[in-house]
Amino acid sequence: MTLSESSKARSATLSDATTARFAREVAKYPSDQKQSAVMACLAIVQQELGWVSSESEAVVASYLGMAPMAVREVSTFYNMYNQQPVGQFKLNVCTNLPCQLRDGQKALEHLCHRLGIEPGDTTADGLFTVQPSECLGACADSPVVLVNDRQMISFMSPERLDELVDTLKAQAQ
Repeated sequence: MTLSESSKARSATLSDATTARFAREVAKYPSDQKQSAVMACLAIVQQELGWVSSESEAVVASYLGMAPMAVREVSTFYNMYNQQPVGQFKLNVCTNLPCQLRDGQKALEHLCHRLGIEPGDTTADGLFTVQPSECLGACADSPVVLVNDRQMISFMSPERLDELVDTLKAQAQ
């Protein structure tokens, strides 16, 4: 079974812990506005599965009493939701114009060259996915890399990018 098939098979059902997390998010809103938790629920799904499949969108839609298309509109609008399986470490490199002027594109190219992949691809070992990113709001700190949508690292020279890759490889599970 491939990584994609394995992830897709797991995405049709969610753990009890995930369902409990959904309930905690929904409880933050009035009972007639539980669809307001859609972004939080999608983030929870992604934390569990690594991406948001159409099957998991349907689970979220059912849980929140929404049309599946309404959930899909949210998951595809925001680039923080992975539409396909990604590596253990997703590296988003800001390539908006201000960051390009401060070597953001060069940082993306360096990472891709170092890892032997093209932008948007995942390494054969499943460790790294490298993607160009829209503005991360840290133009003065460019080049900027966002690791797994959680940790932003600034001033990423080629040497610092190499150190990041080495550090993440050492942390790999």
